[in-house]
Amino acid sequence: MKKTRQDDTCCPERRTFLKAGAGFMGSLLLGGIPFKAVAQATNLAPPDRCFVFVYFSGGWDQLLALDPRDPAVFTADRVSETRIMPGYSLLTDSRFQQVPIVPKERAGAGPAAMTFGPAVGALSDHYDLMTVVRGINMSTLTHEVGYRYFLTGKMPIGSAARGSSTATEIVGQMKPAVPIPSIAQGVESYNDRYGGYANALRVSGLADLVLTLDPPVASRQLDSEIEKSLIDLNGQPITCEEQALTARGVGTAYESSRGQMQTVMENKLSDSFRFQLAANQSVRDFYGLNNQSYPYNSAAGRAAMVATALKKGISQCVSINLAGGLDTHFGTQQTHATNQRAGFDALNLLVNDLRQTAHPGGGNFMDHTTILVFSEFARTPTINATGGRDHHLSNSCLLMGAGIKHNRVVGRSGDIGMSPGLVDLRTGANDPNGSNIFPEHIIATVLASAKLDYSITRVDPLRFILA
Repeated sequence: MKKTRQDDTCCPERRTFLKAGAGFMGSLLLGGIPFKAVAQATNLAPPDRCFVFVYFSGGWDQLLALDPRDPAVFTADRVSETRIMPGYSLLTDSRFQQVPIVPKERAGAGPAAMTFGPAVGALSDHYDLMTVVRGINMSTLTHEVGYRYFLTGKMPIGSAARGSSTATEIVGQMKPAVPIPSIAQGVESYNDRYGGYANALRVSGLADLVLTLDPPVASRQLDSEIEKSLIDLNGQPITCEEQALTARGVGTAYESSRGQMQTVMENKLSDSFRFQLAANQSVRDFYGLNNQSYPYNSAAGRAAMVATALKKGISQCVSINLAGGLDTHFGTQQTHATNQRAGFDALNLLVNDLRQTAHPGGGNFMDHTTILVFSEFARTPTINATGGRDHHLSNSCLLMGAGIKHNRVVGRSGDIGMSPGLVDLRTGANDPNGSNIFPEHIIATVLASAKLDYSITRVDPLRFILA
């Protein structure tokens, strides 16, 4: 039975609020969506190094994306032998060619070392910024497990995430001097070892982000007693009892968030993401948003949000869901290809934007930005009886930009059933006596690309692709 402290009657309202807010404080400003605070940043300095984590939700078909096959070799009459059916002839939309994409050589970059599936489209033009990793062994066919595995680089316990998200790890180590270090739109985020400063501001859409960043107005009623109490608490000292109310200390979490909150509230940030404003006409033009109604929650609108957060020095890390509807066990190949293309087209706009925008530190924003594109697993290389593809262990991912070597393909999937291939993890060479590449190798590589501590992954990075 819990003992009652002698001072339990002291400041009961304040203590009650803090206890009620214990779970809330984990997502205190910059970690959830409380505090309707703030609007447009004008002279904020972008970090020297930025990161974008792009999620394609549902498990993508790699034959349509990063691991294509020649349909002239992997023909329908060889399916029983190869257990691979590209299915490109089933694409009925003229935007999709029926053979893999061979990128046109970019001036000064040399010929492309890779081909792409028909869904990748114009993003393939940026082959000179890419490393494609193929044959990643996901060790799971469960959506939640594969998704959280790639977010953290650690195999979940059951389906529960283990460890911090990679974006959290980056912010936790680098502590960037930006108002909102990490934003996660439509993507989960976890923090198991850093203070509240490393939490992601999680939002479900652009309108949600704008509402979160809007400054409070006198006529607006506060959303909850917790929020009111937090604002009333501003400037008051944090007592030992309050720090003890959670494992991390809810009072301490609030104390550490005050500075961030003040920085955010002293700038106007939300107008940066109000793309309907006349001041943001150039954003609408570039991302093709003029014919869309607010809140611009298309893939292109989400890509515009990423670019805005990085270019205006608002954030260092942005995690974004750019494509959905990929869990296509039933239906046509065209549906899957169309859904993937929407995400890749939006990513192409983002890369074009970052590539043509000068960075204050020299070069362009892609010289200072690392992008990881992933999904929780891939689809089977054969088509099932209902016209779709099922879950498959062998996966691929795409790394772009700063800190990695470019125009490279590493790893491979087998030519029979596209099983995960074995490689020499020291050199990247295909090796029948080698090892699988797992998601933790990718996460270790992302961290090492910025010279951060990757020991939490318990593996070495793929050094042969580090710049």
